Amino acid sequence: MTPGARVGREGAEGSSTPLTVVVLAGGRSSEHEVSLASAASVAAALDPARHRVLAVTIAREGGWTLDGEPVALVPGPDGSALLASLAGGAPRPVDVVFPVLHGPFGEDGCVQGACETAGVPYVGADVAASAVAMDKALFARMSEAAGIPRVETVVVDDAAWRRDPGAVRDEVARVTGYPAFCKPARLGSSVGISPVDDPEGLGAALDLAFVHDDKALVERRVHGREVEVGLLGNGDPAVSPVGEIRYDADWYDYEAKYAPGGMRLQVPADLDPAVARRAQELAVAAWRAVGCAGLARVDFFVEGDRVLVSELNTIPGFTPTSVYARLFEAGGIAYADLVARLIDLARERAAERAAYRG
Repeated sequence: MTPGARVGREGAEGSSTPLTVVVLAGGRSSEHEVSLASAASVAAALDPARHRVLAVTIAREGGWTLDGEPVALVPGPDGSALLASLAGGAPRPVDVVFPVLHGPFGEDGCVQGACETAGVPYVGADVAASAVAMDKALFARMSEAAGIPRVETVVVDDAAWRRDPGAVRDEVARVTGYPAFCKPARLGSSVGISPVDDPEGLGAALDLAFVHDDKALVERRVHGREVEVGLLGNGDPAVSPVGEIRYDADWYDYEAKYAPGGMRLQVPADLDPAVARRAQELAVAAWRAVGCAGLARVDFFVEGDRVLVSELNTIPGFTPTSVYARLFEAGGIAYADLVARLIDLARERAAERAAYRG
């Protein structure tokens, strides 16, 4: 461990002092309910001999509570982090934060910044990587700069659409054509996404996306296969087998993702070995381009023998039946071991980064 790193107590297997882990759930985004389910699974998987869980819920309005008591994450006087009671209770020392949050105000660098300010290790990507991955427009531009192949995309600002819809229509027709998909730039779980079959449908699709964000993407609709790769680690991540998403719906919408039986995951995917290797290589390339840490899931379209990156998720769905966990289960890592490993990775990264702080 790097000298001078403040990463809390050991909490190793067999230690008499468990690590205190704040598991953050809920949040202010449209993916609040998905986060609650993921966080409950994480909390249940942690070994009480090694980890003392503080299950903190972030309300849709933004307030943090622990067992109904309002709390806040703050830096302590000795440089360690505290979960402070806002109702007069005693503060609780915190060793690690596990943000199981999806969408804005949780997956986009906001909570990660709070953890940095409090000086506490946290699971997952840092502020910059979280912000870039959450913003699909930024991720698209960074991917292009890194030479990572992506589906053709047009980024549309709400103000630009209102100012000159004709110019936007011309650019979409030239770059992506139809059919296409329209989505908010900074949201997930297929919220606010709609197919656009022809130019007449573009306005309604953009209006729906702009309900959730002031920036939207229009992407060419790929008639191919959808595959995903999980990553786990800090510097050089472990790479999961490639899994293929299968569903009976017209496209992979919210219901197909979360309704029982709506999605079937085949892992390993029945792909040509060269195509599968290409997906794994591009997943690592996207991870490095963004600067990820801890975990990520990279989504792809496979069009013939072409592999196109779609998105990178820094906090993917995290129940035992979620794609990320199932990808690594197929790679030999059980869910409880995966969760524990992520906490270890958070502390390792905090110790490494402490060496660079003046």
